[in-house]
Amino acid sequence: MPPRASPYMAGRGDVEGEPDSAEIAALADQLAHHSDLYYNHAAPEISDAEFDALFDQLKALDPDNPQLSKVGHDPDPGSVKVEHMFPMRSLDKATEDEELTHFVYETTMGALRFVSQPKLDGSALSLEYRKGRLVRAATRGNGERGEDVTRNARRITNIPESLAAEVDAHIRGEVVMPLATFTEKYAESAPNPRNLAAGALRQKHLEQGKADAADLLFYAYDVRFPPPESRHPDSQPPPVTGLDSELLQWLSEVGISPAPWQAIATQTPEEAATALISQTREWSDQRDEFSAEIDGVVFKLDELANRDLLGMTAHHPRWALAWKFPPEVVETVLLDIVWQTGRTGAVTPVARLAPQMVAGVTVENATLHNPGELARLDIHLGDKVRLVRRGDVIPKVEKVIGAATAADLENRIHADGTPFTGELPPRSRPEIPTECPACGQPLSEDGAFIRCTNLDCPARLTRALTYWCRALEMDGVGEKLAEQLCDSGLVKSLADLYRIIHADLVGLERMADKSADNVMRELDATRTLPLAKFLYALGLPGIGPELAELIAGEVLELPTLLDMVERRDAEPGTDDGGPAEDENGRPVKHNSAISRLVAIDGIGAVVAQQLLAGLALRRDLVDDFAITITIERQAESTAAETAISGKTFCITGTHTKPRKALQLAIKGGGGKVVGSVSSKLDYLLAGENAGSKLTKATDLGVTILSEADLEGLLGGEVAAPPSPSPLAADEE
Repeated sequence: MPPRASPYMAGRGDVEGEPDSAEIAALADQLAHHSDLYYNHAAPEISDAEFDALFDQLKALDPDNPQLSKVGHDPDPGSVKVEHMFPMRSLDKATEDEELTHFVYETTMGALRFVSQPKLDGSALSLEYRKGRLVRAATRGNGERGEDVTRNARRITNIPESLAAEVDAHIRGEVVMPLATFTEKYAESAPNPRNLAAGALRQKHLEQGKADAADLLFYAYDVRFPPPESRHPDSQPPPVTGLDSELLQWLSEVGISPAPWQAIATQTPEEAATALISQTREWSDQRDEFSAEIDGVVFKLDELANRDLLGMTAHHPRWALAWKFPPEVVETVLLDIVWQTGRTGAVTPVARLAPQMVAGVTVENATLHNPGELARLDIHLGDKVRLVRRGDVIPKVEKVIGAATAADLENRIHADGTPFTGELPPRSRPEIPTECPACGQPLSEDGAFIRCTNLDCPARLTRALTYWCRALEMDGVGEKLAEQLCDSGLVKSLADLYRIIHADLVGLERMADKSADNVMRELDATRTLPLAKFLYALGLPGIGPELAELIAGEVLELPTLLDMVERRDAEPGTDDGGPAEDENGRPVKHNSAISRLVAIDGIGAVVAQQLLAGLALRRDLVDDFAITITIERQAESTAAETAISGKTFCITGTHTKPRKALQLAIKGGGGKVVGSVSSKLDYLLAGENAGSKLTKATDLGVTILSEADLEGLLGGEVAAPPSPSPLAADEE
């Protein structure tokens, strides 16, 4: 870093009585620099007194300067991934009294002290404090790795910039939207408070309209303290306590709001089980009166030492349990069924229902999945149906009760408070369409689905555009804007997105200059994509982010993949199909294009054919993208030479680490992962129930490895895999 000017600047205003803007900018720059060194790197260049003088001087000149509330520079939300020092594990679930009793007697071995807290239904957040000052906030992600959302977290009113103790601490909790705020400001534009809280936390720009993070609240469940070697050298030691309840009290004292909690101390396991069950009853009764949405109760061992003794499973701690409210079941009437075309062409039925309140939400639509579900339910228009909302997610028609009557429609209210005035339809079987409801093209059967194969279908285009933008984490282009772009004719294919100019956007309804600027900025940031990202965002059926990475890591370049598309139907033994026999003289099952993909661990012949067929259907679109954006060669591993560099692995059986983590560890060490055993294989990584691959590898003299053996070759423990880009659930 270049040397910085002295923090002691006399300075004179540009105008008498006014501060010098250049001086303010220089002071803010210095404060950002020294804050970053001090709080994030523990490598200060100036003393505490000099830092405080710098801070006070900026505050005197510009009391509202945003740098005063920051430590270092906050990146755009979602633009930086954060490795959690303490993994944010999910909890084991329970819904029955018997499971609570088992938790007390068996899982926790008869524990007597617990803490209970309501299970808030929001978005998980980790707050990292260094020497008592907030330096980072991150989403849960996959538990091991989340997204940096510090900038938005600073707007949450009850998250303090500084604690009342200069400690290093990682505080875990839930961000929620208070129900009163949701009802007053967002109920007409958002489906529920939970989704709104998550969107507000992750949005890159305030004007995107998801919600203002200032309307959110944070409630803590847990706090962890880094080991001495990882703490800031000037931080205070953490509090000394043996109980979680005392830590929750400590959080309150330093300025953090814990979720409401109650310590449960009993004399016998029987009393403990009874107390936990009683807590579920109490919270069930209080659920509708609570200020935020809750979907259950969290129970934790109060004694921290006993937590350490119980430890973890591969998925969750043994010392905690999330008891979930049972699904709410209600009855309503099926008024109609409409058919919707998704981005992959699947045409699915959606039930239109008489409005019914379920789990605090007025429901008028529910999924019916596919035509086979209609036959299974033997459903008719005009039926009285049972509706269930499991875990407060998408409602589902669970059962047909029988023919409805007019009385079943009485006293129903829409979500906006207006009375329902619909009439009972004649009882009749729903018709399954033979033409796409969006484009009118004939539909084809595809297993349980019916599908539109027209890639130019307007419904497919809108959903494909939305998927593309979500896959690339582009803020500002949601479903509504996608519909506007398609309806206006600005986007007639996905590649047209990159032909849009600023003037096109400001001509759309409710699109101001600033919003248009944000969209153009997001577009510019995605005009160059690595091959893996391009394949994933393209929305090929069955190709998620993990498979896209594996495929791109093998083929490296788009031209290579397109050449494989041309050869996908070639017969082995031809110029395009490759050899007809393997190295052992046995007939090969697939041509060279399919074989190359099948050799990738996790990809079978069906997926390989699906990938190449999907690209063939989209060939014109891919060629158009090649004109409008840059699709880069996939970066090859730059890992240093290791014991496994250039070695070929096959993974089989059940392992303690996720297979994806093992694959990435091998690739990171310079190795290659294939899906089959042959004489060319260097290592078979075998877990429990390895089966025929282990037998074959043994017969061929292939070296057999355990997970411990692999970690020995790698020189360290296999890390958890990164989380995929979050996407809304697709229709399939």
